[in-house]
Amino acid sequence: MVDRVSNGIQIKGTRDGLMVTLDEKIAWETLKESLLAQMSERAAFFQGAKVVLEIGNRVITGEQLGKLKDDLAAIGISFWAVLSQSAATEESAQTLGLATRIHTRPVERTGSKSLDSYLEGEQAIFLRKTLRSGFKVASHGHIVILGDVNPGAEIIAGGSIIVWGRLRGIAHAGAEGNEDAVVCALDLSPTQLRIADYVSISPQRKGKTQPEVAYIENQQVVAEPWVIKEH
Repeated sequence: MVDRVSNGIQIKGTRDGLMVTLDEKIAWETLKESLLAQMSERAAFFQGAKVVLEIGNRVITGEQLGKLKDDLAAIGISFWAVLSQSAATEESAQTLGLATRIHTRPVERTGSKSLDSYLEGEQAIFLRKTLRSGFKVASHGHIVILGDVNPGAEIIAGGSIIVWGRLRGIAHAGAEGNEDAVVCALDLSPTQLRIADYVSISPQRKGKTQPEVAYIENQQVVAEPWVIKEH
């Protein structure tokens, strides 16, 4: 899931944190300042994130990596790994205690589980409570809420938002640019609904409420009855 591509910087959410890929054709200082600006603008959302930096064949010194690590730490972001094809850059990263390899967990294969029946889930947080005015919940993954979201409450998710209740506050799904994200609720009546960079204000409710799902279609947010579809 690609979350955001901007000014030579691609940010992608993974199980290891945020994978930040830098365009090798753009100067390091330019990219660094742009990355810090993007994350500073949304410091509340990125707070506590772990960053993996992918820089290809670019040669980066330990001093440059150390400065970036300190700048990210200043806004509450952990810089923990560098992926590079440059031996010199890898050595610089290792002297700072940064990882230079990421090991992903393989899918298990057993006689009792076929590949079709063994599905890997995605990162999400689950809250069993009603969010009252003034409450704010943010996550890089999906957010599932068993309860209502009252006016004045806010949900921000890098992935999708599912509310098993009434959604009457502010909901922002795909907050890092994921246009495939959706917002589902048993009563979808938000004061503001946003998916990626597309914003929708709920029309005046008429008639009986019903479960609905909102998504992006033809560059606008649309809603339809929430019906589970088999794929």
